[in-house]
Amino acid sequence: MPTEYRVLGQSIPAANTLTTLYTVPTAKQAVCSTVAICNQAATAASFGIAVRQAGAAQTTSQYIAMGTTVPANDTVLLTIGVTLTATDVVSVSASTATVSFNLFGSQIN
Repeated sequence: MPTEYRVLGQSIPAANTLTTLYTVPTAKQAVCSTVAICNQAATAASFGIAVRQAGAAQTTSQYIAMGTTVPANDTVLLTIGVTLTATDVVSVSASTATVSFNLFGSQIN
């Protein structure tokens, strides 16, 4: 099984809107190694990250971060090592539309 090391997803979601950052393609697996959360505003913001197995409907039990603060004009790096299988979804949200998310890892074909 070849492994691709790559940027798995990038997004700047609308304020308070849960948005898909990455969906594992059919017949593939992934390891999410690091997520960078960058607040591009002069005021602090909060963010959430959820992992939805097989694209299930969102529930609070799926959050791996919720209401976590990212300071003004700063970046938070989370080394998470989350393993995912086909159709699993990583979703993100932020309190403002000035927070970007970048997910790095490997996709296993």
